[in-house]
Amino acid sequence: MTAADAHRTIEAVWRLEAPQIIAGLTRMVGDVGLAEEFAQDALVAALEQWSESGVPPNPGAWLMVVAKRRAIDRVRRLERLEGKHQLIGHELQIRQETADDLDAALDDEVGDDLLRLMFIACHPVLSTEARVALTLRLLGGLTTEEIARAFLTSESTIAQRIVRAKRTLADKHIPFEVPPEAERAARLSSVLEAIYLVFNEGYAATAGEDWMRPALCQEALRLGRVLAELAPDEPEVHGLVALMEIQTSRLAARTGPSGEPIPLLEQNRGRWDQLLIHRGFTALLRSRDRAAPPGPYVLQAAIAACHARARTGQDTDWVQIAALYEALAQVMPSPVVRLNQAIAVAMTDGPATGLERVDALTGEPAFKGYHLLPSVRGDLLVRLSRHDEARQEFERAATLTGNERERAVLIQRAAACASAARPSPGQ
Repeated sequence: MTAADAHRTIEAVWRLEAPQIIAGLTRMVGDVGLAEEFAQDALVAALEQWSESGVPPNPGAWLMVVAKRRAIDRVRRLERLEGKHQLIGHELQIRQETADDLDAALDDEVGDDLLRLMFIACHPVLSTEARVALTLRLLGGLTTEEIARAFLTSESTIAQRIVRAKRTLADKHIPFEVPPEAERAARLSSVLEAIYLVFNEGYAATAGEDWMRPALCQEALRLGRVLAELAPDEPEVHGLVALMEIQTSRLAARTGPSGEPIPLLEQNRGRWDQLLIHRGFTALLRSRDRAAPPGPYVLQAAIAACHARARTGQDTDWVQIAALYEALAQVMPSPVVRLNQAIAVAMTDGPATGLERVDALTGEPAFKGYHLLPSVRGDLLVRLSRHDEARQEFERAATLTGNERERAVLIQRAAACASAARPSPGQ
């Protein structure tokens, strides 16, 4: 095997096995930063040895064994030092088992360890940005460079976020555990938020030249599916998976030949992935089997399902969608939810009614600098043949978006409105 082949194999194995290895080591040493350090040591050893000796039959187990040995060696060194002097600086939180006990501890309850790792990576003591970066690093197996490239951020910025996040978790002695019942709902919400933020950045990139980054969508969907297997009784987990499955089904239809965005109602629905839609419906049914009041992700998945059921844009059940947005606004009060509800109302009761609802939101602080508000106003004004006003809204939206593809579309729409507003010859 060539060095290049070995390197590609190691990358693939690492992406699959890193979360389990880091999760097991974290339970062993009680420190997620130290656990990743041992896992990285194993990765370095693989890079050094596999290109010469070949990839072992069970590469994941090989990596785990090497990482465990590194951890056990560290434990033994610390035990020898402990009798001579007090450790200064970071204290290793570890139970005093024998090496055999440590081996056994790592081989049990891999699924529970992964769930614990998700909860610690998305702990509320961390900023939203830190949770997203740490989740992709520890659970996605992405390198710092890959995370930075995905979010169009410098590598040093992502590295600092990850380092600070690990330090915060250690300084605050955050336990490696599934949270107790009283905290579980809030903590689970934090995990779901981090996964969905990753998905959304892939589905509609906030900046850069590309309208979408499908790799981020796929990574978020993979994490959601893993979480659904680890927490099968949580309806909101299945709701999030259903939402991501159905939205991912549209990716191939969301851009044109030049990468330009295509609005939902103009998409070729024959290009929607029916397997993913089916999987989304199945996940939505699993969420409803839990007999709990629908939460925000279940309701958003139900809205996505309404679009997926419609054979054409004209067949969409906008009355049902408006009602679902009303229910969503009750459990997740948000100006963005109300904006989407206004769009649905405009489809049922006409653009004038929709515009009234949108105009009632213009004073919301959350919409300051938010490009979708003027973009929606522009759409409704076009439908009312108020083209000059629509042009101004599209031009304003173009100055606010950070995505170049979206900006180009908004500028084109502004130009079309200018042409429509111009008097024809002879008038």
